[in-house]
Amino acid sequence: MKKSRRVNNCHYGCSVEAALDVIGNKWKGVILFHLLDGTKRFNELRRLIPSVTQRMLTLQLRELESDEVIQRKVYPQVPPKVEYSLTQYGRSLKPVIFALRAWGTRIMDKQKNLKGE
Repeated sequence: MKKSRRVNNCHYGCSVEAALDVIGNKWKGVILFHLLDGTKRFNELRRLIPSVTQRMLTLQLRELESDEVIQRKVYPQVPPKVEYSLTQYGRSLKPVIFALRAWGTRIMDKQKNLKGE
């Protein structure tokens, strides 16, 4: 049985709550967006998301892997090589991620207009 991050193991109140439990974090959506382009190594993700700490990136990748949204492939070599990619289940988030990007663009445009830029 998959371990839940929920404090109590109660049922979700609605489907939005269930979805946000999996992808609702400041960094998860950004990680997923970058993985839509294809497989990435850990340091590639760090370069693409410079404001995330190594610890937080590791934590978010582990949670996404636990939720079967991404897969982690470790190559038996020195130094270790680890790659992350979307699972088929994770790829089903593509329209959601693109919709969030479009909505975020509108928010950014609105903020620019309010500041008179």
